Formats: sequence, C-alpha cells, structure tokens
Amino acid sequence: MKFVVLMAEEDPEAWDRATQEYRDEVFDRHRTFDKAVRERGEMLSGEALALPREAQTLQPGRGGDRLVTDGPYAETAEQLGGFYLIDVDSRETALDLVRLLPEGYSIEVRPVIRIEGYDA
Repeated sequence: MKFVVLMAEEDPEAWDRATQEYRDEVFDRHRTFDKAVRERGEMLSGEALALPREAQTLQPGRGGDRLVTDGPYAETAEQLGGFYLIDVDSRETALDLVRLLPEGYSIEVRPVIRIEGYDA
C-alpha cells in the first residue's frame, strides 16, 4: 500500500536558527526513518519543501481562468515542510515507521488511491 507522509511544522524558519547539534539530530531521525522504510517496504520519494513564502497558489477563477496568489493554500499555524511517499504492507506499518521521524512535526499519513481507468 502506498502512503503519503506529510510533515507540517509551526515555525518553518526555525531551521535557520537551529544549532548544528539539533540539525544533526533531525538528519539522524530522517536517516533512521529512511532505513526502516527500506527494510519493511519501499521509499518511493521524499523531499523537503521551500519556505511557505516561496509558494504560489492557483485558485478557481471566472471563465476558466485561475487566480494566482503568493503564499501557501491555507493560512494556518502549521505549514507543510516536506513529504515522503512510501510503499509498505499496511497502515499500521506506516504509522509505526513515522514514529521514527523528528518529534517537531505534525504528521499526516494518508493512503494513496488508484483511480480506475486513469494511468498517467
């Protein structure tokens, strides 16, 4: 089963202020997660995202046009900071694995669905 793991954080700019010791700890937790996923399934993808101020959002507009705005989709306290796409045997396995990630994130684990008749 494929799952997307979305990692949100309250202060996306905290990384810029972090000590090297803290950064090393965060990288170690990500490496531990990566290794554990590969032992129990497959790591399909994973990326860190630029700061929310770098985002642009396209909203539905009039006449089929889309309105482009600067910033993330939602004004929320937490912003998406990165993601993983993993393939493991069950939701329970996915939930066990994400517990290995750094504790500073709110993490959403969502199954990826296959849409019948659509092959990109």
